[in-house]
Amino acid sequence: MTPRLTLSATVLDAPDARELAAFYQRLLGWTIDSDEPGWVTMHPPGGGAGLSFQTEKDYMPPVWPAGPGDQRMMLHLDIEVDDLETAVAHATGAGATLAGHQPQDDVRVLLDPAGHPFCLWIRTDGSIPEP
Repeated sequence: MTPRLTLSATVLDAPDARELAAFYQRLLGWTIDSDEPGWVTMHPPGGGAGLSFQTEKDYMPPVWPAGPGDQRMMLHLDIEVDDLETAVAHATGAGATLAGHQPQDDVRVLLDPAGHPFCLWIRTDGSIPEP
């Protein structure tokens, strides 16, 4: 028998959990559910899996795109938007940086303040973009 399993959150490590959570709060408009030393959680207003942030003193930001020997990203967030240009302006205004390498026309890779890549994408043909 398989037990009930529910994904509750994706956890992002950072040098400062509160700082990174504040960025995602500005970006997504979500409210913070829990704020403890070294640990912050937030969820979307309508329910569903959220994001958590954990302070990691030895955090090493990933390199995008990674080359030989670089710290590689372990995951990234895909965020669907309805207007790519407006969403990029909003994200950079919230503290993100547009990555130098952009692999697709309907996707923009950005870096959060801790260096995690995330993608803003717009649906053009009904499919989800590849990272």
